[in-house]
Amino acid sequence: MTKITPVILCGGSGTRLWPSSRKAYPKQFAPLLGEESLYQKTLRRFAGEAFAAPLVMTNEAFRFVCRDQAEELSLEPGRIILEPVGRNTAPAILCAALMLAEDPEALMLVAPSDHLIRDEEAFLDAVSTAAAAAGGGQLVTFGITPTHPETGFGYLELAAPPQPGAATPLRRFVEKPDRERAARMLARGNFLWNAGIFLFRAADILAAFRAHAPDMIAPCEAALGRAAADLGFIRLAREPYAALRAESIDYAVMEKAAGISAVPLSAGWSDLGSWAALHAARLPGGGGEATGAGAAGDGVLCDGPVSALDCRNSLLRSESPDVHLVGLGLENIVAVATRDAVLVADLARSQQVKDVVALLRGRKVAQADEHLRVHRPWGWYESLCLCPGFQVKRIMVKPGGVLSLQSHRHRSEHWVVVEGTAHVILGRQERELKANESVYIPQGEIHRLENRTARPMFLIEVQTGDYLGEDDITRYEDVYNRS
Repeated sequence: MTKITPVILCGGSGTRLWPSSRKAYPKQFAPLLGEESLYQKTLRRFAGEAFAAPLVMTNEAFRFVCRDQAEELSLEPGRIILEPVGRNTAPAILCAALMLAEDPEALMLVAPSDHLIRDEEAFLDAVSTAAAAAGGGQLVTFGITPTHPETGFGYLELAAPPQPGAATPLRRFVEKPDRERAARMLARGNFLWNAGIFLFRAADILAAFRAHAPDMIAPCEAALGRAAADLGFIRLAREPYAALRAESIDYAVMEKAAGISAVPLSAGWSDLGSWAALHAARLPGGGGEATGAGAAGDGVLCDGPVSALDCRNSLLRSESPDVHLVGLGLENIVAVATRDAVLVADLARSQQVKDVVALLRGRKVAQADEHLRVHRPWGWYESLCLCPGFQVKRIMVKPGGVLSLQSHRHRSEHWVVVEGTAHVILGRQERELKANESVYIPQGEIHRLENRTARPMFLIEVQTGDYLGEDDITRYEDVYNRS
């Protein structure tokens, strides 16, 4: 039996679950439900015998995170394809189909990396039903059995009420409705929520692109034909890919194509597209794993160092051990605290958090997109204190991590190892530093930091100088091929 290749879409701007999710580290990589990220849960979902190694469609910024989070769980990340610029889902899916098209029977399952599927068995049953229809030439989309008249999703209108274990011809895609129209559609019984999950043969979706979006094919072929291998990643060529129009697979192909079927999915699905959706997923029976203080009763969910008194139907979350969040007399409220930002909002208006992020970007507020903890291929760093003339950082270098050979024009640095062993290159000298040992890096001196051990290494870095920006780095060598 032909194995199904998962095509995992792993981009996104991370605005709707701000401040936990931000552009620099969006929600699919955050542990919002238990210890594993949504991306890791997605990889685990596709680790069974029915599936081939996945294709992960992502970008430059997330390449090492995608690989590292897979390796943390000893899961197969498959081939990681780097889009040079974001162009929505249609070009990404087309490139994946072109990569798989050598096998005319190749089946590809397109799925976002940031969705919650509570009932894995029901999901796999739906995939089996869809695979049978796709093997017969159908383009299959998965529709979520609606539980209420939701206005935040698009809908699928089927030719007949859906039947469990069967693919039903699709009549049309429906844009997000208002509440009155959503209620009418729900009452008719032949509408499903559009989950943005698809299954089809690569050859069939390519034929649909040729019929309905032929202008996308040549640029995608050129981007693949001129793609470059880079440290195990596949980097699509920038110029032809950037020339593509940004468009979703729905608009580009699916709304125009014939031979589309829908398979109903009743598997506890959620796109976790807002704090209200996360709150609903975490309620008893919602299927999410409680973290921190867990449920406090009366619909109150507490994550991290949180205390709630006389609160109802609220989500309280603190992501910093140094910030104890207290809710008093709250009702229908989401309150999320990180080290550098706090959100307090009406739970019913949590879809509008993306508008808050747009406002912050317009005001050039760094927290709109950046976290205090910044992930790098070698590990991460976080700013502990930033003042005129000096900055203090905490740095973690993962086992085998190597920072670039570099120098700074405007600052000097003092490193103090607090855990593990650091291998330091300073000018022409090399030395090993253990916990409680330190080294001074003069301004302009060429240096490098490595972790040659099998355990993470932590150090405190104190920077002093007249300019402390991250762009004050002259790189001479870099094992991660950064400029």
